[in-house]
Amino acid sequence: MSHTLGLRQAQKQKTRQALLDAALALLEEQSLSSLGLREVTRAVGVAPTAFYRHFRSTADLGVALVEEALGSLHPMIRTIVSSAGESDQRVERAVDLIARHVETHPAHVRFIARERHGGVQSVREAIQDQLARFADEVKVALAKDPISEGWNDDDLLMLANLYVDQMLITASLFLDVLEAPQEERRRVTQAANRRMRLISIGREHWLD
Repeated sequence: MSHTLGLRQAQKQKTRQALLDAALALLEEQSLSSLGLREVTRAVGVAPTAFYRHFRSTADLGVALVEEALGSLHPMIRTIVSSAGESDQRVERAVDLIARHVETHPAHVRFIARERHGGVQSVREAIQDQLARFADEVKVALAKDPISEGWNDDDLLMLANLYVDQMLITASLFLDVLEAPQEERRRVTQAANRRMRLISIGREHWLD
């Protein structure tokens, strides 16, 4: 009996992931507010009623996509803020990690960029909640850095939000030049390095 239940659970999870993957592919060309559940189920090859075994609505599916898309960013952000080395080296490493993440997960990055200010409130709120979690993680990491000695919590959170916002902007810019010539990608990399360096320089002199 337990073996049968395990197989059913595995099949259920497989179908759920197939619905998420199909929705993400369809959202390459449209916003979530215009996505119909019949489009998604047709792409997967299941009946529309099967959709409701996994999600209450397309908005609920969108929230699950937010968790999937931004969940993959947590390891990258932890790596960025915990990197050792000189300030310029850390900035270059951060920009390189962001560029590689965009190359690996372009559909996820495109979805977040479009829906962050999109028309589905629950999805916007889910994105903001995830970004707030990122900022808290970055704040904790920044507080451990000797450069942050003397900083209060509000200023540390402000700095953390600056870094998170810049990471998102940088990801969107790399997305725009994903298929562009190498020279254009190099220009985006240089500009991203300069902006991140400016934040780092301001950080070093904030308490002057």
